Amino acid sequence: MKNRVVITGMGAVTPVGNTMADTWANLLAGKSGVRTITRFPTEGMSTTIAAELDGLDPEPYFDKKTLRRMDRNQMYSLIAAQMAYDDAGLGQASLDLDRCGIVIGSGIGGIETLEEQHRILLERGPGRISPFFVPMMIIDMSAGLAAMRFGFRGPNLATVSACASSAHALADAFRILQRGEADLVMAGGSESAITPLSMAGFCAAKSLSTRNDQPQKASRPFDRDRDGFVMGEGSGILILETLESARARGARVYAEIIGAGMTCDAYHMTAPLPDGSGAAKAMQAALKDAGLQPGSIDYVNSHGTATGLGDVAETKAIKSVFGSHAYTLAVNSTKSMTGHLLGASGAVEAIVTAKSIQEGRLHPTINLDTPDPECDLDYVPNVARERAIRCAVSNSFGFGGHNVSLVLTAADTV
Repeated sequence: MKNRVVITGMGAVTPVGNTMADTWANLLAGKSGVRTITRFPTEGMSTTIAAELDGLDPEPYFDKKTLRRMDRNQMYSLIAAQMAYDDAGLGQASLDLDRCGIVIGSGIGGIETLEEQHRILLERGPGRISPFFVPMMIIDMSAGLAAMRFGFRGPNLATVSACASSAHALADAFRILQRGEADLVMAGGSESAITPLSMAGFCAAKSLSTRNDQPQKASRPFDRDRDGFVMGEGSGILILETLESARARGARVYAEIIGAGMTCDAYHMTAPLPDGSGAAKAMQAALKDAGLQPGSIDYVNSHGTATGLGDVAETKAIKSVFGSHAYTLAVNSTKSMTGHLLGASGAVEAIVTAKSIQEGRLHPTINLDTPDPECDLDYVPNVARERAIRCAVSNSFGFGGHNVSLVLTAADTV
């Protein structure tokens, strides 16, 4: 008998809000977090815009010495983790810390530290490299630092699958809890890849929007005039818990995770299968795992990156899985406002999906002014909407062909 798994806490720092509550409110309001890059000079780059965090103050969370010993990526994850921990009321809970785990993913990890320390190596020599360089750079350290902060001694790992990283983290945490290997798992992802090298690399790959003169109009999922994704940054962390554990401590439940599906396109380093079949198989696997028929789903939080190939492939995948029901689904793209948070996107979007189920409200897909004829579903264009949602799918797809779909349902049966 598999354990049921519920969401009892959530925390987020995103380009549209430095808390989960602000993020959710600004998404419902259709507010874009995209702006001209302020963190470094962008001369010579084809793209000079991104969705940076704005005004996040780390000092309430860390002393200055601790801050100097972590990469921005780790800082984001620990702040979101503290928010999720507090939101779940874990500070007042009696927990078996040997049965509390952590799974936090990232696509790129501490690239800001890597760039800075490489500059020091070239300018000042190997003797001036920080002794904290390696732990500040490696992707697993967010999970390690969170364990030290909260004392969680259960399963602890990192997931790395590009833009599917934190969705994989949630899927792994879901399985760990289902199998009874832990009672509670803190899971999600973090990314801080708005750096000169990272931006230059994505520019070279021609992946990014170049709508530099209209930053807030640049992320345009499913729109005919889209021209690439917009880099974002931030973190989303969720507290997943067995239903038995949540009931025992009287926890508030946002939603239940009832299915996960994971596949690979095995096709191309960056492009999806044109027919969307890999993504479709992930959704089908998640529905089978959940024991649901396609007609049970009310809403899909799409991967929706605003790339020419990706949006069409995902639309085809949704139509392949849901048939005529695809045209009655609500489908939206959080990335139209947050930009693409890479390895953090799946967790932030799972939070959005849970909030949508809980409140019966859907945020809009902004900048959808002229729909692509090949993208012909209901993408909740430009205006938020009220809609009762029983069951929903959250999709995340990553470079390398990684596909993850999660199925969430309302908590009223918990």
